[in-house]
Amino acid sequence: QVQLVESGGGLVQAGGSLRLSCATSGRTFVGSYAMGWFRQAPGKERRVVAVISRSGGSTYSADSVKGRFTISRDNAKNTMYLQMNSLKPEDTAVYYCAADDRRTWATDSGEYAYWGQGTQVTVSS
Repeated sequence: QVQLVESGGGLVQAGGSLRLSCATSGRTFVGSYAMGWFRQAPGKERRVVAVISRSGGSTYSADSVKGRFTISRDNAKNTMYLQMNSLKPEDTAVYYCAADDRRTWATDSGEYAYWGQGTQVTVSS
């Protein structure tokens, strides 16, 4: 089992940048887990932002963030990151990190067993 803790959220003006981190802990090697970032805006369903394979060799980004957000991971530090540049007001949401050890990677939130508590990102216009 793995525990996930997000950090790095906050309030930023449109066009600005933030870097989210997802620290993992537990007795299992984090490299055994596919990981991803999801977000949920008020009144909307949770949607994928970006996901990364166990080794970090493969990534996927939603069309809405492609070219602006970059997902990465450092298995030696047990941490996953989301670098967010050129932020827009529509990026405002609670951002969650997720992990699962049953597959190499996944883009569907239903395929992730472990979730962090979320971190708020607010982008002002």
